[in-house]
Amino acid sequence: MPSRKSLPVPEQLGLLWLTPGLMAGVDEAGRGPLAGPVVAAAVILDPEQPIKGLGDSKVLSEKKREQLFDEIRAKALCCCIAEASVEEIDSINILQATMLAMRRAVEGLRLKPAQVLVDGNRLPVLKVPAEAIVKGDAKVPAISAASILAKVYRDRLCKAMHESHPQYGFATHKGYPTAEHIAALREHGVSAWHRRSFAPVRELIQS
Repeated sequence: MPSRKSLPVPEQLGLLWLTPGLMAGVDEAGRGPLAGPVVAAAVILDPEQPIKGLGDSKVLSEKKREQLFDEIRAKALCCCIAEASVEEIDSINILQATMLAMRRAVEGLRLKPAQVLVDGNRLPVLKVPAEAIVKGDAKVPAISAASILAKVYRDRLCKAMHESHPQYGFATHKGYPTAEHIAALREHGVSAWHRRSFAPVRELIQS
């Protein structure tokens, strides 16, 4: 019977160790925008069904991300997309809301992973062993897959936000503090989608 001791990963992940069993990759999208929820995804890939072209979602084209989104959903052993709302972001701050969304994504997986790898340098509170990997979305396929799911899902949310509030241009800037977005905020005021705890929005409310 195989040992349950941790085994070293013979790759570019340095000192990272993995427990035998299922591994989930986790990443988020939407920490920086002034509007909309923050989204996280957790993915357990199937080694029997490799997916070509996985990488950091930010460097992939929108068309490629959409294609990979469908392929990941079809081939992964399981995956879960979760979010933390604008109200939660304003209540507990964006970092804690991001950790909350990540925890929800992991806990929503149909299969329980033996190890969780998270993009970045901070970890949510989890009931399973976890490791933070800086630039993990470019190093670990499962994190890359999670990055793509979170990004595509949030971009679709922004398009829905645009349909209800077209004056802000959410479909174009995805809530980020572009000059266009700031100008729209000044002209139309703050919507229910905006994060009131973020400085540009808070300053506009207080002015």
